[in-house]
Amino acid sequence: MSKSIPTFSREQLRRDWPLLLLILVLFALGIYFYPRLPERVPSHRNVRGEVDGYSSRFFGAFGLPLLNLGIYVLMLITPAIDPKKESYSRFAGAYNVIRWSIIAIMSLLHIVVLMAGLGYVIDAGKIVQPAISVMFILIGNQMGRFKHNYFVGIRTPWTLANEEVWRKTHRVSGPIWVIGGFMGLLGTWLPAPYNFTIMMVAILGASLVSLVYSYVVFQKITNQE
Repeated sequence: MSKSIPTFSREQLRRDWPLLLLILVLFALGIYFYPRLPERVPSHRNVRGEVDGYSSRFFGAFGLPLLNLGIYVLMLITPAIDPKKESYSRFAGAYNVIRWSIIAIMSLLHIVVLMAGLGYVIDAGKIVQPAISVMFILIGNQMGRFKHNYFVGIRTPWTLANEEVWRKTHRVSGPIWVIGGFMGLLGTWLPAPYNFTIMMVAILGASLVSLVYSYVVFQKITNQE
């Protein structure tokens, strides 16, 4: 995985050929299965894993591939429009991990939606929850490398206002997010709705700790000045 700054350029597109191929495959699957999908495709499940929401056939076939393509383009544009664009050269590797992780998760969701639309009985929670938990672990593992910017990382008023608060918050929060991801991963094997509850408690808890910690550190630094 390249550690150069992702930009919307011919060179970047060449480096990203696996991602572009994956997105192309998603569109190809949508085209192939579109005639076989019902008019209403299951697209949302409640905490018990029961289908409680439907989308159109078009969304079932192409919604997530289009969203994935949009995310891919947006994450190439982001470093160029961030006022702190120079920071991205210092955590390009971590930024690429995020890009690849998000697109992989969205791709997996598309496969799940297609399978549900084709009538396969699947436990989506046993597929999606581990994937989200692993992504949380990956992001937590890279978090200490995030440099001061306006788009990626723990963006609270206090981390954005002070680079030292940013650095300390991400250094402390990284392991907490990793632990939260492992809790979500282990919770996968619990029966519904406890599996989903464990994951949400872990993710929201880690996010809340990061927010509160950034405030506490900011107050401490401010009082010392």
